[in-house]
Amino acid sequence: MILSLAFAAHLFGQAMIQHTDVLRAGTGGYHTYRIPAIVTAADGSLVVFAEARKENRSDPGGGDIDLVSRRSTDNGATWSAMTVIDDPGAGWGASNPTPVLDRTNKRLWILYNRWEPGFGTDKSKPGTSNNQTWARWSDDNGKTWSQARDLTRESRDYANWGAIFLGPGGAIQTRTGRLAIPSAMKWDAYSIVGAAGNYSGPIGLMRAYAIYSDDHGATWKRGELAGALTNENQFVELSDGAVLMDARQNAGDHRWFLLSKDGTSWGRPREGHKLAPVATAVERFSLRSAGADRDRLMWTGPTGPGRKNLVVRVSYDEGQTWMNERVLYGGLAAYSDATMLNDGTAGIIWERGMSDAVQFVTFTRFNREFLEPPGTVIPAFQ
Repeated sequence: MILSLAFAAHLFGQAMIQHTDVLRAGTGGYHTYRIPAIVTAADGSLVVFAEARKENRSDPGGGDIDLVSRRSTDNGATWSAMTVIDDPGAGWGASNPTPVLDRTNKRLWILYNRWEPGFGTDKSKPGTSNNQTWARWSDDNGKTWSQARDLTRESRDYANWGAIFLGPGGAIQTRTGRLAIPSAMKWDAYSIVGAAGNYSGPIGLMRAYAIYSDDHGATWKRGELAGALTNENQFVELSDGAVLMDARQNAGDHRWFLLSKDGTSWGRPREGHKLAPVATAVERFSLRSAGADRDRLMWTGPTGPGRKNLVVRVSYDEGQTWMNERVLYGGLAAYSDATMLNDGTAGIIWERGMSDAVQFVTFTRFNREFLEPPGTVIPAFQ
């Protein structure tokens, strides 16, 4: 079930990268595993989540989908047996896993969506339970989980929005203690016909925003909608406490970056990475104020053409520019999520394939020397 693809010895000063397949299509009683997310628990263990699509590869509305997880206590070298966290019923879908660790009390949260049978993003209607938001928590680092709690009314404008979907992945706890969950909504009208860049055709009327809690998950609220047509997105906290959103575009050839002082309201959007529409990952790699040599953000996504060629890029200026691209996998790749391990290495969970992009859910671990091999140009401090 677990296949090691590559290994380089983790010696001081040497580049290290490891690849391990965590989930494989056609195993465990499921047709396909998709939409992975990862979080580092308070004890340093890794918890991976994914949609387990039972009958086919279809998105919610097209078949039965459960939410599953696996854990690793050795930095991703081996993984536990798979656990079903949520099976909402025959024909129902459980989707978009978005975990976050509350560092204050060490509670691990997983927020996700449920969909009634036959309903997905494009069919769900306002004023119905076609689309729902649920949460569970774990106080033992992801070994066991609470009963599900319905957050549909808090997370969605129930009377006016047809659906919302979370992340996937990319939730954060800010230095103020706020839990911020990346989300996106759609109106009842799913799309218009228009043009954006080299694209012309249907454009989804979806907008990204945050769901947040300032009381450790006791209550949840909605933030403001982003000022760009955006959907799947992730958050990262900047060195000054601001929050950067990296959001998938609804149409066109580039993503969007939006900045928030508090993680709930968003400034003017600016163009992000140029690539096909897909979910990508953004994560803090190092923080100077926490003792690192300098601030670093990392971003992962498939640069193409299409969903192919998964890379990691680094920003030394808090997301203003990105450089030092390193290829993680040159073949077919789709969604990704990222976390930092307690030993300072980075972990990426992503969709990998050979004949198509979603045959495996793969975990990749690498160190700073992989990101910055000899000869890497690193900007001087400003």
